Amino acid sequence: MRLRPVDREILRLAVPSLGALVAEPLFVLTDTAMVGHLGADALAGLGVASTVLQTAIGLLVFLAYATTPAVARRLGSGDRAGAITAGVDGLWLAAGIGVLLLALLWPASPLIVDAFGTSEPVAGAAVQYLVLCVWGLPAMLLVFAATGVLRGLQDARTPLVVALWGFGANIVLNALLIYGLGLGIAGSAIGTVVAQWGMAVVLVGVVVRAGRDAAAPLRPGLLGVRAALSAGSWLLLRTLSLRVALVVTVVAATQLGTVELAATHVWFAVYSLLALALDALAIAGQALIGHGLGAADVARVHALTRRLVGWGVVVGAALTVVVVALAVPLSLVVTSDERVRDALPGALLILALGLPLAGLVFVLDGVLIGAGDGRYLALTGILNLLAYLAALALVAATGAGLAALLGAFTFVYLGARAVTLGLRARGTAWVVTGASR
Repeated sequence: MRLRPVDREILRLAVPSLGALVAEPLFVLTDTAMVGHLGADALAGLGVASTVLQTAIGLLVFLAYATTPAVARRLGSGDRAGAITAGVDGLWLAAGIGVLLLALLWPASPLIVDAFGTSEPVAGAAVQYLVLCVWGLPAMLLVFAATGVLRGLQDARTPLVVALWGFGANIVLNALLIYGLGLGIAGSAIGTVVAQWGMAVVLVGVVVRAGRDAAAPLRPGLLGVRAALSAGSWLLLRTLSLRVALVVTVVAATQLGTVELAATHVWFAVYSLLALALDALAIAGQALIGHGLGAADVARVHALTRRLVGWGVVVGAALTVVVVALAVPLSLVVTSDERVRDALPGALLILALGLPLAGLVFVLDGVLIGAGDGRYLALTGILNLLAYLAALALVAATGAGLAALLGAFTFVYLGARAVTLGLRARGTAWVVTGASR
């Protein structure tokens, strides 16, 4: 693909966004690696607590996705002060939701952990980690919102730099607190919370400084917060439908057996890793499409959409080649169980074949988020989920195995999303220009 000016715009935002996205799961990986040396109970407890935290954080990623297009639109219209004001309103919303989550989860942590039905040592470790880590939730939501503001301002580099520094600080703090001071799993939680608040302070400080430079008000505006909440609620519903699709797939794999469940776990781990590259393109689309619509440059918006689709399919195809080449070696590396090893190459081949389709889905999703078309994404997300549930019912009724299950997710669910997204993108209803939708 020959690079054009529009391609350079896309890569200028997508490449650093990919780096920031990769840095986020590294926090979890760092905690896992260091806590893993404390014993199986501590590691299992970390797994339970992390599941709770990652679920909450994953559902609230809309704080970034709703803020980016709102800021980008106003910036594209030439109103930098208004763009930052919209971003500041998003920060206040993130802070409010973060405090509410803290107030709910901190006292409820023991009850939530008990619901997992783990042994007493594992539950004790999970509660110890969770009651400390929930104090970092407001910080992480502020990081999401501030990152969305900066991406809307066409700056993906600053979030990357802050994420890398935060990752480095997390490593040092974990080593010092877990082993140096002997705090165990509590030290891991404290180190993570300190690193998260450090990132939040830096990113919010960057936004505040930009607001002062542009003479933008930094107090919350009721209408702005309500607008951010309205846009975010549709994106929350869209994200919830995606999460439900993942969960029901795992539940269906559970019914097939232990081998199938283990293979599905590996399959989704690989899928989630590869999705980061495609999500980086989607984030670039959010920022650039929002900016183009704010500037009322419809021709540029359509040009960006075409190139983003091209990049999504090409990157997906490139990842297909990688997965096909590594399917067998990866199967040998991730498990010593012969039955799982036998199941994985075929499963990964299904994943590989669906990656160009996934690339199309991710970038079109980013385009419509950038256009502020959250309501359409939410409603069609429910329709796509219903189509997938029908496919899963058919798989269960016919007694089909793992290949049919993963094929249903790859080609029925992603295919349904591609159809609904593609039909919308081919029309003009989503192309609403101006400083706000």
